[in-house]
Amino acid sequence: MSLSVPRRLAAVAALAVGGLIAATAPSALAAPTAPAAPTAVTAAPTPPDIPLANVKAHLTQLQTIATNNGGNRAHGRAGYKASIDYVKAKLDAAGFTTTLQTFTSSGATGYNLIADWPGGDPDSVLMAGAHLDSVSSGAGINDNGSGSAAVLETALAVSRAQLQPTKHLRFGWWGAEELGLIGSKYYVNNLPAAERAKFSGYLNFDMIGSPNPGYFVYDDDAAIEQTFKTYFSGIGVPTEIETEGDGRSDHASFKNVGIPVGGLFTGASRTKTAAQAQKWGGTSGQAFDRCYHSSCDNTSNINDTALDRNSDAVAYAIWNLGAATPVPPGKSFENTADVNIPDSPGAAVTSPVTASDVPGNAPATTKVDVNIVHTYRGDLVVDLVAPDGTVYNLHNRSGGSADNLVASYTVNASAEVANGVWKLQVKDVAAQDVGYINSWKITF
Repeated sequence: MSLSVPRRLAAVAALAVGGLIAATAPSALAAPTAPAAPTAVTAAPTPPDIPLANVKAHLTQLQTIATNNGGNRAHGRAGYKASIDYVKAKLDAAGFTTTLQTFTSSGATGYNLIADWPGGDPDSVLMAGAHLDSVSSGAGINDNGSGSAAVLETALAVSRAQLQPTKHLRFGWWGAEELGLIGSKYYVNNLPAAERAKFSGYLNFDMIGSPNPGYFVYDDDAAIEQTFKTYFSGIGVPTEIETEGDGRSDHASFKNVGIPVGGLFTGASRTKTAAQAQKWGGTSGQAFDRCYHSSCDNTSNINDTALDRNSDAVAYAIWNLGAATPVPPGKSFENTADVNIPDSPGAAVTSPVTASDVPGNAPATTKVDVNIVHTYRGDLVVDLVAPDGTVYNLHNRSGGSADNLVASYTVNASAEVANGVWKLQVKDVAAQDVGYINSWKITF
């Protein structure tokens, strides 16, 4: 991971629920009274338990590669090319179509590795990736052998299961991330606009085995974020919003061209607080990774529990998001103005959007993305109000004591004319906690 910059930290608790070498995949480069139940992802085949031993075996191989090549796997060094070759060989043997993409940075040749799994809707691509390079001072086993190995083993699990997802699955390993996201920028910048439009999402995994770990989730795309939070809630692990590396890893390259992104992170040089140590264990007052960008970032610099949990989370996301029914691009209307939510007993507040130029009625799969900052979401009742005044309940005091409500809902609004003023209506029905509507969006 590149050096990060801090921004506002919002704690979020768990929820209830250019050359080519080798074969190139063509797309690699180039009734209102009954509201629908809230949902973030469609039911999918059961995700596998990713074997920790397999992930660690990949890390051992990356360590050996570094040891045999000057102690690192940095861009332009022999250790990086050997790392790419190792990952590519595993994927080729597992039945993936692999593409080796070359670029030049700092006077040296760099490599991205792209792996496509056969099948799935070519117009709905779900991609997961990690940077494979290290800094020159060490082997980069946590940063970012951990993410690279977890993505690799998840891809191999796709092959073992002979998974037949609804979406087309693609995996990527990026070069020269440590020099400023060079590899992932090159990949995205060389994708035609028509190819970029096919992405349903990009999932990034950079440092997921930190020795003094936190459990951080990117707060970018709401559906992706919800998927990860659902996984961690299911195993009883609270999460927080990722801020230390926000925008400083490869997901930024995708986000900057409008591709939905999300991901996981266990912390780098920032210090773990006492509250975080109480929540997650580990040592307060100490960095999440004391060996960040140092020579001690070797196979001893990994927390097995964090690596195991996050590797399983990678697979959970691929299985669930990959099986979700592709939705053709719709027309969206968004309100990003903050609206304060008064504490109980206060009146309901609304945030309006005006839909226009949408023919006919709203679809049965109308999507509502909600981002509400609140210190106790169990206080909240959230509704979608149609132009004719019909109310569709989205959230009714669920989620307990967790902070914030960031979620996607699917509403059968097919009885409603799409054009007109739609409102997100929020009421705080219990005392003491406060917050505000940060933004919301409706997509037809």
